Amino acid sequence: MPCLSCLIQVPLAIHVDGHRSSELRKAISTLDLTPHRDEGRTRHKLINSSLLLKACIRSGNLDLGKLLHHKLIHSGLPLDSVLLNSLISLYSKCGDWQNALSIFRGMGDMRDLVSWSALISCFANNTMDSQALLTFLRMLQSGIYPNEYCFTASIRSSSNAQYFSIGRVIFGFVLKTGYFDSHVCVGCALIDMFVKGSGDIQSARLVFDKMRDKNLVTWTLMITRFAQLGLLNQAVDLFCSMLVSDHTPDRFTLTSLLSASVEIGFFSLGKQLHSWVIRSGLASDVCVGCTLVDMYAKCAADDGSVENSRKVFNSMPRHNVMSWTALISGYVHGRQEQEAMKLFCNMLHDHVAPNCFTFSSVLKACANLPDFSFGKQLHAQTIKQDLSAINCVGNSLINMYARAGKADCARKTFNILFEKNLSSYNAAIDANANSEESFNHDIGHTGIGPSSFTYACLLSGAACIGTIAKGEQIHALVVKSGFGTDLCINNALISMYSKCGNKEAALQVFNDMAYRNVITWTSIISALAKHGFATKALELFYEMLEIGVKPNDVTYIAVLSACSHVGLIDEAWKHFNSMHYKYGICPRMEHYACMVDLLGRSGLLLEAIKFIYSMPFDADALVWRTFLGSCRVHRNTKLGEHAAKLILEREPQDPATYILLSNLYASEGRWDDVAAIRKSMKQKKLIKETGYSWIEVDNQVHKFHVGDTSHPQAKKIYDELDELALKIKNLGYIPNTDFVLHDVEDEQKGHYLFQHSEKIAVAFGIVSIPKPKPIRVFKNLRVCGDCHTAMKYISIVTGREIVVRDAYRFHHIKNGKCSCNDYW
Repeated sequence: MPCLSCLIQVPLAIHVDGHRSSELRKAISTLDLTPHRDEGRTRHKLINSSLLLKACIRSGNLDLGKLLHHKLIHSGLPLDSVLLNSLISLYSKCGDWQNALSIFRGMGDMRDLVSWSALISCFANNTMDSQALLTFLRMLQSGIYPNEYCFTASIRSSSNAQYFSIGRVIFGFVLKTGYFDSHVCVGCALIDMFVKGSGDIQSARLVFDKMRDKNLVTWTLMITRFAQLGLLNQAVDLFCSMLVSDHTPDRFTLTSLLSASVEIGFFSLGKQLHSWVIRSGLASDVCVGCTLVDMYAKCAADDGSVENSRKVFNSMPRHNVMSWTALISGYVHGRQEQEAMKLFCNMLHDHVAPNCFTFSSVLKACANLPDFSFGKQLHAQTIKQDLSAINCVGNSLINMYARAGKADCARKTFNILFEKNLSSYNAAIDANANSEESFNHDIGHTGIGPSSFTYACLLSGAACIGTIAKGEQIHALVVKSGFGTDLCINNALISMYSKCGNKEAALQVFNDMAYRNVITWTSIISALAKHGFATKALELFYEMLEIGVKPNDVTYIAVLSACSHVGLIDEAWKHFNSMHYKYGICPRMEHYACMVDLLGRSGLLLEAIKFIYSMPFDADALVWRTFLGSCRVHRNTKLGEHAAKLILEREPQDPATYILLSNLYASEGRWDDVAAIRKSMKQKKLIKETGYSWIEVDNQVHKFHVGDTSHPQAKKIYDELDELALKIKNLGYIPNTDFVLHDVEDEQKGHYLFQHSEKIAVAFGIVSIPKPKPIRVFKNLRVCGDCHTAMKYISIVTGREIVVRDAYRFHHIKNGKCSCNDYW
């Protein structure tokens, strides 16, 4: 790979028509602003100045507008309200609200409706919602009657959960004054207010239907809002109505529908829209082209090829950073990392500067390659361009360093992120042993802003490491801040409660939601599947289909996982075979992996391997690793060795494969083979992931490793463990020494078993958490089989409910029984 510093050149951000700019500059520089006794000549100079100022605003040449303002100030001419209003607009577009406000305040009696409207719009354009609404109120108090522009700006400032109630009052004012039909911009602002302020798409549609005049922008806005909320059927119906009403869709309409079809995996609609794009002559539009490249790149998850995406890309007359990034991302998702990096270099040769999303995609490719040098060069370039602290770039850097075993680098990157979300927390926890403490500190000191995205990220962070107390605190803040009906946040709440082991709370959030999209349904189905309640998960899936919500590819992963967790082979085959012919969803690698997992868990190893070889594309390491795990459970060494060989051909540096094979040998007492594998790992400098468990007590996360004695209450914990061991042995518990993967005496194996991190965490929970609260323990790896048996006995002798989340699923253990029915 070439040196990146030789390739990356940041282009100029400003693209102005040079000829027009020079003419405008010449006109301003030669403008005579000398005061004159003749009022007519003075008036003429002010008119010329106003025309030039408006030309600066229209052309976006704001610097020349400021230059003209500077000349006017020093001219001594008495500026009229027209010029002053234009200057407010100028500084509003510059984002310089202080100067705009200063001009407004200095106008005195010259303030008119246009002045107030310009200032309200200035505050609204600069996301200063409270100032915009207060200015609107002061205008009314001063006796000025609002026009459609004042209404539009104030409604835009009410388009959030915080000020939605004020927006409803303004809506009533609009209806009473008759301005609802005065201008199409008022109606469009109201549509956005209902959607963005409360997620009320029904009221938004009522506004749309009642609008007397609808232009292309109105139709496109309503279609876009339906699409963004996942209501693709309604979006398509409205699109058809738009065609009947003789409105021709433009690039924004088509891009919106294409993006929505990509988002929910409805690629058949996307392909139909592609033909419309060609017929309407929009195939050369760079925005539409980018969306098509992205769509076909994501289609590659179905057919395993990015060739269609490449064809669209090659047919585009011009490329920008978005089209390059979409194609690069397609190759990364298709696990063609080398080709992705070649494209990245070609993009730089083409003098297109990468953005944060481009770097994020290429860094993901670097994370899967053994050569670490290219990733380090990329990191250096992200620092030079001030992109390394942006969330998506930082997350990719953390993952890359974590995969390379560079925990310190991952930790430093995590600490400088502007805003931490699920991916950053997850990667940081895997990379650094102290990440839980970092999460607690960050959540406690995060300034909770009004953004729903902020809350969703914080909830995802809480879900990641199972800090339910933090999650509940954030939930309370969500309700207090007026975000209780936000769709994105409610989806995050379902995920948080599910991943923290409280499926009842997740179901409560789901049941209380007035509106649900496919993500909502998929989240609750996945939650119930992971908690071992497959029957309820499948019931909800059928309910989802009955009410007309179209499942996507992720929904089917959740459904197949539910079947896998309880061994519903026939049910799984039914859904696997129907997903394509009913909904046009081609099974991708993850769906095949679910079926391999199902067959493998059921002991049907020969059927599983036949299924793998019948796949329409070459099975990746994920599928073979799933199969190898089943070989370990059912102790089939021959097939396990075959799977391990194929995995290592694809990922020779994968330590998990060596560990699984080593465990398989250990379970059969083949200690020489175990030693050989460990020696090979040491020579290749492969590091085994350390197992650990953690538990939250009194809003603090406590982490334990095997045989851990570092906890301040270690003596109390081990005393409790000794007492529990005696009680459960009297009840019939017999240690299963097959789960000790060391060549030692049986007595020593029994001692090792009671030093497992999940048993230590449970003992700590028993001495620290009062009844009747359940004890919730989390583990980064799969829970030990002996620990699973011991916990069932512990639940009897203590009368406590124990919930364990491991790397695969949840185990709800109560009165000696587990929700998994010992099928895991």
